Amino acid sequence: MPKLLMIIRSIVFSAFFLFWTIVPAFLFVWIVLLPRPMVNAAIRRWQWVATESARVLAGIAYRVEGWENVPEGACIIAAKHQSAWETCLLHVLFFNPAIVLKIELTRIPVWGWFAKASGLIPIDRKGGVKSLAVMRKATADAVADGRKIVIFPQGTRIKPLVRAPYKVGVAAMYQDVDLPVVPMALNSGLFWSKGSFWKKPGTITVRFLPPIPAGLSRSVMMRRLQEELETASDDLARNP
Repeated sequence: MPKLLMIIRSIVFSAFFLFWTIVPAFLFVWIVLLPRPMVNAAIRRWQWVATESARVLAGIAYRVEGWENVPEGACIIAAKHQSAWETCLLHVLFFNPAIVLKIELTRIPVWGWFAKASGLIPIDRKGGVKSLAVMRKATADAVADGRKIVIFPQGTRIKPLVRAPYKVGVAAMYQDVDLPVVPMALNSGLFWSKGSFWKKPGTITVRFLPPIPAGLSRSVMMRRLQEELETASDDLARNP
């Protein structure tokens, strides 16, 4: 019976999530014409409903640990990426984040319009010097506005307890701005796993680790980030 209940809850949640993704996006597409704070407020409301529906319909709750490690104002949040779940939480946690995103995702009709209107930081790995200048300008604007910059240093979703290389983007950004890096560990892949339709009930833990201070060399920062973020995420995967 528990397995059957999980199947039913997964189907119900997925149906609602699909509805909640498509219908409001088309009905309220005009929101992208509003000032960015209003766009982000709308996205925050959408994400709040998405995470609450995961809790109510699929039994996936969450808790946040180490919030005292997140400084006021601008900083770099280097987050593990195991699931679509955490992408539905970023505006709930930070309200007005500048999320680093592959530029290809901004070309998705309607969804991409919201992404661009929210003031994201685009990455075009094939764009050369021009795309690098665009990314640096967007980063500088986010820092000037006191926004938190959220980046997934591995660049894609990685399953729990699986090791994958860290990209150079976070190191380049760290070198460009005088900001600390806050590692954000999590274990969302245990409950909403990559490539799986089924959702497993439980409580996801998001854990903010002590900031890595600004001013270190790229190599030292990257070594600390990888060691600390992987160790904490592995711990959450083994001890949910």
